[in-house]
Amino acid sequence: MAIALDTPFAAAPARPALRTGTFAVAALGSLGAGAVHAAAIGTHGEHRQAVVTFSLVAIAQLGLGGLALVSRRTLVGLALAVANVAFVAGWVLAKRSGIGFVDGLEEKEAIQWADALAAGLAAFAVLLVLATALRSWRLPASDALVRVLALPVAALTVTGMVAAGSHAHATGEAAHDHDSAAAATEAGAIEEVSSAVPPKPFIPGQPIDLGGVEGVTAEQQARAEYLLAATLYTLPRWSDFQVAEAEGWFSIGDGVTGYEHFVNPSTFDDGKILDPTAPESLVYQLENGERKLVAAMYMLPPGSTLADVPELGGALTQWHIHDNLCFTTSGRVAGLRAPGGPCEPPLVIGGENPMIHVWIVSHRCGPFSALDGIAGGSPPPGEAQLCDHAHGH
Repeated sequence: MAIALDTPFAAAPARPALRTGTFAVAALGSLGAGAVHAAAIGTHGEHRQAVVTFSLVAIAQLGLGGLALVSRRTLVGLALAVANVAFVAGWVLAKRSGIGFVDGLEEKEAIQWADALAAGLAAFAVLLVLATALRSWRLPASDALVRVLALPVAALTVTGMVAAGSHAHATGEAAHDHDSAAAATEAGAIEEVSSAVPPKPFIPGQPIDLGGVEGVTAEQQARAEYLLAATLYTLPRWSDFQVAEAEGWFSIGDGVTGYEHFVNPSTFDDGKILDPTAPESLVYQLENGERKLVAAMYMLPPGSTLADVPELGGALTQWHIHDNLCFTTSGRVAGLRAPGGPCEPPLVIGGENPMIHVWIVSHRCGPFSALDGIAGGSPPPGEAQLCDHAHGH
């Protein structure tokens, strides 16, 4: 017999309409899965699309789960089942091949306790909704029984939330590495990192390890890793260039190079150096007419020179200047000049204050590489432009 979408799940000619225990426990399963997904949002903070995806899944599972606790409508049950079936299908895809259209989930990952539990709770909810709809099996409509069954679901959910919060991602791993290195420094145990340890390429979403470069001390490595991790965590705030524009950023007009720098003069001399919450420049890559945020460019205050740069990452990092650009009076690049030479009026010489890139995407020359060619600027005298093949990808 067909079930009308506006009739109760428990409605049947031979029985009174009751909110079945089966339907209520299914709602608990959806709530548990949603809570695990909500806990996982923060660990994907470096990928805006992944954050949005986890947020939408959590909202759907929590919202429909809460509604199902107080409703016995077939439409609510169908919505809860469809939402959780979609998540289980997405989970299977993520574990088998990755979800290519979601930044941060494009590479497959091994099954971990948190995501396996969320998938299990979602599947559990779907099966119980179907059992209620088909009247093939159901628990009695007892609030006391539902409360008892809620206990193990809640206990499992808490373990999943804790596991989701400690999911291995770049920022958490880097902070741990930084703390460990700082402790060693305070103990007077700074030592050169052994080049015998094979270096690992920097890949966003994976633990940060900038070791394996000869001559780099533990303190230098920790500083570089910390800056990279902090930039990965904070910079996606400006993934949408319109958000940056609303906060006072504007393009310097160099998009013809394939990379476009946005600057905000209020950050040029604000007393903050290498601060991811107030970077001097945001770098967007132009792809098919769209801007993708790929790096921060930190600059020293106007009037600074390469002699003023702070110690950062040793051989891992390299500052540079631009001594070949000409700007309009509004601060946009409009021409080139011989290094150190004049600009043709009405163009003016821009500041030659030192700067350094920190990339939040993989780069063939590592996470602190300058741009290629003319756009890369001039490194300190006597140095070749840095290309960190050890951590490039």
